[in-house]
Amino acid sequence: MGEGRRHLILVGLPGSGKSTVGKLVAEELDARFVDLDLAIAARAGKSIAEIFATEGEAVFRRLEREAMERELEGAPAVIAAGGGWAAQPGNLEGARRKAVAIYLEVRPEEAARRMQQNRELSERPLLAGQEPERALRDLLALRESWYRLCEARVDGSPGPEQVAWAVVNLARSLGGW
Repeated sequence: MGEGRRHLILVGLPGSGKSTVGKLVAEELDARFVDLDLAIAARAGKSIAEIFATEGEAVFRRLEREAMERELEGAPAVIAAGGGWAAQPGNLEGARRKAVAIYLEVRPEEAARRMQQNRELSERPLLAGQEPERALRDLLALRESWYRLCEARVDGSPGPEQVAWAVVNLARSLGGW
């Protein structure tokens, strides 16, 4: 375990593979894996959809920021951030000292296909009741300029193993792993 290791934060659209790839990367690097949405839900005692419905997006974004801050205080880990975490002002900049942010870039059509295949659409409050591909295209239009502030970008289109290997290589070159 090297001294200068930084956390790896995976960002991108819902369906970009952050959790799937993150688990593979963490395994390869012998690191902790954190799915930020699951950590928030566990701490709150309710699902992300319930938090959005009962407390609203602003409360969720505060919980999300606080959860990331807690994780960044711990031992270096691979963190799958929620799709909107990087698009909140100050989040990427605040994490930069302790983490390498990597944008898993996928086309909205691919993200929608993956989410439909994994039956994840009902769990996504910002996509509920909308045509998935169109909703993801709209989200990308809002968030892409934020995602591009990440230190690195990886094509998230290939299979998860290939994407994970690209992230591992970045972790070793940029993150001190």
